Amino acid sequence: MNLNLTGKTALVCGSTQGIGKAIAMELATMGANIVLLARNEGSLQQVSSELPNSNQKHQHICADFSDPSQVKEVIDKFVEHHQIDILINNTGGPAGGQAIEAGLDEFRQAFNSHLVCNQILAQAVVPGMKKAGFGRIVNIISTSVKMPLKGLGVSNTIRGAVANWSKTLSMELGGYGITVNNVLPGATMTSRLESIIENKAKKLDQSEESVQQAMLAEIPAKRFAEAEEVANAAAFLCSPAAGYINGINIPVDGGRTGCL
Repeated sequence: MNLNLTGKTALVCGSTQGIGKAIAMELATMGANIVLLARNEGSLQQVSSELPNSNQKHQHICADFSDPSQVKEVIDKFVEHHQIDILINNTGGPAGGQAIEAGLDEFRQAFNSHLVCNQILAQAVVPGMKKAGFGRIVNIISTSVKMPLKGLGVSNTIRGAVANWSKTLSMELGGYGITVNNVLPGATMTSRLESIIENKAKKLDQSEESVQQAMLAEIPAKRFAEAEEVANAAAFLCSPAAGYINGINIPVDGGRTGCL
């Protein structure tokens, strides 16, 4: 099985922590040159220094996904002189809460940070992918695109939009050797999961331990995922071996999602 990404360059968003960082590490292990993208310069420099390196050229660029115009300016300038073969769209999820109670600005901001920024990045890198006859776009979304999750109204809504955007792109770009797929993490041990548990415990006036145990009871694997396990799925989709896998959603959730 060909998992070799030597000579390929991967742009990994939200790559200073959690799942994004784990994906960057795995792709670097497979031989890819990594371009980290996040908003904190210091964190970017730190992660860049940690990446596996066998004569690879790792770089980082800084932009805040809450400002799509900034993302566009940064990526357009970067691709003037650099080829991107792999795009990992990944950014932090919207705050929890019921959809009916969410303000309009919450929906607008989430739409901008997720779908609009994804579109900006795709438009910037796809021309180079078409020219090369090879491209991989992997969107890190959520199992909520299959079954909406309680208490995540804005996230459910926006993640669903991103999933349909991705499927549409997969049909438009497949003929150019470009695949577009989604990885759907379930409950994964990241700072976001810790925040969700903490907020839910406060809302229900329960201990964090009891909230965590209730979540684990819904997972057939009886444990949370590690970020590296989600990264493994994303990395496979980026490999030459996955060239005929296009337009799909892959849950990495220990069997929690109750539908096919």
